[in-house]
Amino acid sequence: MAEITNFRGEVQAERSEADREVDTLIARVGERVRRARDRKGIPRRVLSEKSGVSPRYLAQLEAGAGNISIALLQRIAHALDHRIEWLVGEDDPYLSDTLRIADLYRTATASVQAKVRAVLSPEPAEARRAHRICLVGLRGAGKSTLGRLAGARLGIPFVELNREIEEQSGMPVDELMALYGQEGYRRLEAQAISRVIATHETMILAVAGGIVAEPETYATLLANFHTVWVKATPAEHMARVRDQGDERPMAGNPEAMDQLKSILTAREVLYDRALARLDTSGKTEAESLDDLIALIETNRFLA
Repeated sequence: MAEITNFRGEVQAERSEADREVDTLIARVGERVRRARDRKGIPRRVLSEKSGVSPRYLAQLEAGAGNISIALLQRIAHALDHRIEWLVGEDDPYLSDTLRIADLYRTATASVQAKVRAVLSPEPAEARRAHRICLVGLRGAGKSTLGRLAGARLGIPFVELNREIEEQSGMPVDELMALYGQEGYRRLEAQAISRVIATHETMILAVAGGIVAEPETYATLLANFHTVWVKATPAEHMARVRDQGDERPMAGNPEAMDQLKSILTAREVLYDRALARLDTSGKTEAESLDDLIALIETNRFLA
């Protein structure tokens, strides 16, 4: 009987230790979600709308009292433009050298950033980028339309990354997202970019708006493409998406415009890392195309 009692006591001790580890994990995740939200200046209400997780649940999570599922945590990570590993890993991402260096780089002057890139990557940036041009920006800015028209005028290939992924996988983007989730789809994006780099020395590429939130993938784009941030006003972004026949941004969501503005604000610092900017606000398609061609020629992206 003594042995049974001891055995049960050991099992209970192990369960208690496991419970403490779970509590520590939940508290760590809650603290990092709160800190990430504070750093981006995103109110809890806005994060709730972007992630689809209720404000009450978010409040419990940030207080260390939520028992959140992996699926919901992935949605919160995506809404914060973070990888889920940043929220659950044992090492504090905000204390790591990598994140501190990244923050210092982002806030440094252009000349300092150039010196850092030269030290870390001795090969000339122009050689790595070849004659590849990548258009980044939020949906509705005009990336695909302008990229296709500019490619035709300049006589160079145009590739839309989502179409490249669909052709390789044999599945539409919506089905891929449902099958692999956001994190899995980001991996497919990274693989597709590697294929494009390997097969094209000269091209124009249009990528999805959220790709800039994946640090490694975006770094690959910046290093191997002449990047152009195609931008517009929030109202024009929304109107152009609806003109394409997609009513989803507004359907049953009266606060869609506020959400769009919040996304633009959160990603602006990332989009601004592009080499050049093309503002299509208030311009016709023909005017924006002329501006893009002039930008490419002025910056000698194809020289």
